[in-house]
This record gives sequence, structure tokens and C-alpha cells, in this order.
Amino acid sequence: MELTDEPLERALRAGEDDKLAPLFELYRERLQRMVHFRLDPRLVGRIDAEDVLQESYLEAGKRLQAFRDDTKPFFVWMRLITQQTMIDLHRKHLGAKMRSAGREVHAPASATMSGFFVGHFTSPSHAVMREELRVKIEAALENMDEIDREVLVLRHFEELSNKETAEVLGIQENAASNRYVRALGRLKGLLTGFGDG
Repeated sequence: MELTDEPLERALRAGEDDKLAPLFELYRERLQRMVHFRLDPRLVGRIDAEDVLQESYLEAGKRLQAFRDDTKPFFVWMRLITQQTMIDLHRKHLGAKMRSAGREVHAPASATMSGFFVGHFTSPSHAVMREELRVKIEAALENMDEIDREVLVLRHFEELSNKETAEVLGIQENAASNRYVRALGRLKGLLTGFGDG
């Protein structure tokens, strides 16, 4: 029988500490995707996603009572710990101040995001058009509210549900949904018709 998160999460909340490992494993791939996307490029070679996940898991083990006292779903709680671990590692390895470290881990640069949006257009004959589109998308992302960019990252790249996105950002589900639709709408016109002809 395949393990699912609900019974494991209930058991962990009820005091069964041994459920942390299997529950963490259920979300390892999603957490790893988040780390890969958000890890500062200057840290590549010094630490990797597995280092971050191992540190995050150890930290979660120390903070189980905080999980039990919280109402956040396990994944959202674990993701927040992973993000804080990345900030701590950023400070340790780069000596950044708290605010700048948090900002760098919080959201990838618009240039990084725009590259992901156009990354699947690989035809050499479209290289110039692809770069032009990337620049336009980057400009559109730069002009968005920070929270709208973050909603795009969470929904599109980290593949969080609308509910998870709302929990991570501490906003209502309908607000998260509205922001996602609005942000996608701003990019849709740039992507529509690319490569036609």
C-alpha cells in the first residue's frame, strides 16, 4: 500500500516522531525543485540541493513541536524551513546581511524566470526572436508587483497548488488565484504567436 501524506501528517502531529522521515520523502522532489530554482548561483559548487535538504530535515527534527503547534500543512511548514535553511547557508557562505540574503533566496531574478519561460524554444532559426521575447518577458516581470512574481514562481515553477501558494504567502486563496491569473495575463500576449510563420 502506497503511503499518503494525510495519515502520516496526522500521526506526526499526534507525537509519532518516526513519521517525519517518510513524510519528508514524499515531498523531497518538490523541495528539491524549489532549492534548485532558488539557490543563489554563487553558491553552486559550494553546496547543492541535497546539502540544503539534509540541513532542512535535521532542523525539522528539532522543531517538531513547532509543527504540532502550527496549523500549516506539513509541506508548507517544511518548505518554510527549507527556505530559512537556504537563507542561513547563504549568510554562512557569502556573509550576506539578513535582509539581502532573504531577498536573494526569496525570488529568482526576472532574468532567470524569463529564461525559463522561453527555454523550450530551441530552434536555431528562432534565436534572435527568442532573445527578443526573453527581454520583453524580463521587462514585464520587472514591472510586476513582487508578490505577483512570487505567485508565478510558486505556481508555475515550484508547481504548488493555489491553496499551498496562498498558505506560503499568507494570503486568501482567491487573492492568490487572482494574482496568478493577472500575472499570466501580462505574459500571455508576449508568448502568443511566438514562433508562428
